[in-house]
Amino acid sequence: MHSLPTSPALQFKFSSDWILYADEHIIVVNKPSGLLSVPGRGVDKQECLASHLAADFADVKIVHRLDMDTSGLMVVARSAEAHRHLSRQFQERQTQKTYHAVCSGKPSLKSGYINLPMRCDWEKRPLQMIDFKQGKGAQTHWKILEQNRDTFLVELTPITGRSHQLRLHMKSLGHPILGDNLYADFFSLNQSPRLMLHAKTLSFSHPITENKMDFDCPSLF
Repeated sequence: MHSLPTSPALQFKFSSDWILYADEHIIVVNKPSGLLSVPGRGVDKQECLASHLAADFADVKIVHRLDMDTSGLMVVARSAEAHRHLSRQFQERQTQKTYHAVCSGKPSLKSGYINLPMRCDWEKRPLQMIDFKQGKGAQTHWKILEQNRDTFLVELTPITGRSHQLRLHMKSLGHPILGDNLYADFFSLNQSPRLMLHAKTLSFSHPITENKMDFDCPSLF
């Protein structure tokens, strides 16, 4: 039976709808926006995807992360072997991911490629910054799916996986993601109560069978 300590109060009620696929080696989940992937610092940041899953799956091992405010697909390992195999796929860029986001403005182009190196802004952590001298390479493809009057729905395909990459890259284009409390201007921040960024598709090889696994989880926006 699913249970977690009641102090401090939990913000999320676990739902079986979070789990899209599970076997004895992996779990694929749709993480809600606002939930950490792993515990943070402090007793008020212990609730996370890992803690919710561990209540029913004691062997869970987080392979990769999504920002707390980003929703969408994650694959979780259930053994050391599965964790090593999946981690290697992410490190060697053998996985494929796409995201959907709603951004402000009206770009002059319908698609493009962003190649802007990034690093941590140490004085303003956890903020990241563009730095052409000390930054690490970061590349993102983008394609507009729907243009509205003041906002647009965009498909984002990260080539690299830097922290806050999609958020900072879209800000750098002049089109921040709505609801982004770190990078958006006042108007864009207040257009949504949540960060409008969702990990929609995820493809990888099963760590044991090596079969190709493809998942698609539509966003709620």
